[in-house]
Amino acid sequence: MRNSKYQRRFYRDWVRAKDLYPARIVAKETDIYIYTNKILDKAFAEERIRSYRWEIERYIDRDRRFLVALKPLEVELDAPEIIKEMSLQSKKAGVGPMAAVAGAVAEFLGRDLIRAGYKDVIIENGGDIYLKTTRSRRVGLYAGRSRAWNNLALKIMPKSTPLGVCTSSGTLAHSLSFGSADSVSILSKSASLADAVATATANRIKSTKDLKNALEFAKGIKGVLGAVIIMKNNLLSWGKIAVFDNQ
Repeated sequence: MRNSKYQRRFYRDWVRAKDLYPARIVAKETDIYIYTNKILDKAFAEERIRSYRWEIERYIDRDRRFLVALKPLEVELDAPEIIKEMSLQSKKAGVGPMAAVAGAVAEFLGRDLIRAGYKDVIIENGGDIYLKTTRSRRVGLYAGRSRAWNNLALKIMPKSTPLGVCTSSGTLAHSLSFGSADSVSILSKSASLADAVATATANRIKSTKDLKNALEFAKGIKGVLGAVIIMKNNLLSWGKIAVFDNQ
């Protein structure tokens, strides 16, 4: 869930995918960076983003609870697919549906681009990533005040994609969080689920004493493939993931 305060997404300056074509699309509060193996059809991508935004906004007009709920919410049978996906995946994590919005938009747009013939697609939506790639990629981890870990990255292999890599933080960025973790990154085939679980896991961390229980929570959710939690000088990880120094 977003608040109104904008923070420049400086981490975009660090992208090194020189074999891909970058493009940025801004639609109201949505600010998405897209990397593809061929020049992006920006008109097509923008139309799809605006369509998903319209579906979400229209549904909120029908049911205001969808915007403000902090717990799972059932949706109507005739709700758009993106609304149903957000409801389904947030229910698994025990959070409100808007906790999955950034991951859902990235994932639905990514699927559209893959169907349109793009072979390599990386979509970054506020630190939440959906990617389909034909070569190995590095996804950097940024934990703000925990500078000892800020050179770390995840190695993503093509066979693992499509994949969602979503991050939540209680100490930086613009998303609503009730925890104090510097960074919680979740990997899942579903970017919507990864987004929701990252929020739910971060919410559980008030101090370093909560780290192990928070990791166990993430591990216990079906569909979660990996997790990395950072708080101050502490790093916990789980899953079939490769974490390495990206210097």
